[in-house]
Amino acid sequence: MISQKKQSLAIAVMLILLSVGWLWSVNAGYANISYEKILKAVFGNSGEDENLIILMFRLPRMTMAILVGIGFSLSGLILQGLMRNDLADPGLMGINSGAGIVFLIFIVLGEAGKWTSAFVMPFLAFVGAGTAGIIIYILSREGLHGINPMKMILNGVAIQAGINAVMVFAVLKLDESQYEMLTRWQTGSIWRANWQMVWILVPWIVVGYVSIRYHARHMDVLALGEELAIGVGLPIRKVKRRLLIWAIALAAASVSMSGSISFVGLMAPHIAKRLFGVRHHVLIPACSIIGAIIVLIADTVGRTIIMPSELPAGIMVAIIGAPYFLSLLLKRSKIR
Repeated sequence: MISQKKQSLAIAVMLILLSVGWLWSVNAGYANISYEKILKAVFGNSGEDENLIILMFRLPRMTMAILVGIGFSLSGLILQGLMRNDLADPGLMGINSGAGIVFLIFIVLGEAGKWTSAFVMPFLAFVGAGTAGIIIYILSREGLHGINPMKMILNGVAIQAGINAVMVFAVLKLDESQYEMLTRWQTGSIWRANWQMVWILVPWIVVGYVSIRYHARHMDVLALGEELAIGVGLPIRKVKRRLLIWAIALAAASVSMSGSISFVGLMAPHIAKRLFGVRHHVLIPACSIIGAIIVLIADTVGRTIIMPSELPAGIMVAIIGAPYFLSLLLKRSKIR
């Protein structure tokens, strides 16, 4: 484990990397705008075109990328800790798909796009994701031994596949514009981000982050084993229930605004643990920053690599995340 001084230095370096990524992202795009004009636009002193591009399109999109990166990464960190399984990820466990089926219902009902619907969407996504989580939990129980972590992962993949099949069938009822919106959402695109959506998501991420920080010590104790946790008087069921609710809430809120971006919740906690060890008071902020960097860079690369078209952030993350997941799977197979 690295010293506290080195941990602080590493956190500072990651914040600098996030800042550099932010500067690159705000400048990247089909319209090339100098940093001088970007600075003026931030303070409202630039031209009308620059203000529109920077303030109404790029900044809300970048902010949304950072927020959903934090949400997915913290959700993955909690799930990996609760299940003691490095393969846990909200996207792989069907939680994202559970939230997604609610999004599809909204499209079919013709309600997507209204401000009131955007405000309600995280709550409904939470219901959908929570329902999927409960089903997976029930299917993964193993008598007196509780939950089988690997079985929970496999059940999550199966639930995800089933929900996706239902969504494919329901697509037949969509018109062209609805189909395009659903397709973009399924691939994890942040293209429709605006300031209203950002402010709707902010409370979920902020309150979730504070709540998880409050449980940092509890997560450290749980990582040492349930017997030790019971020995020191930790109310395991109560703590686990709270953490699981926040894991689902963070993933659901993020999914409702950005679509399903898998593998962020898998990679960010892994990278953070390799750099900082297993103490959650450091892991939580580190994991948040790493998740924000991953999604911000993925979205920036996706919208610039084939200009004027773009690739969704979810696809860019999957290009790296899928091989990473397979490598972890192979390592676990060899250990066994």
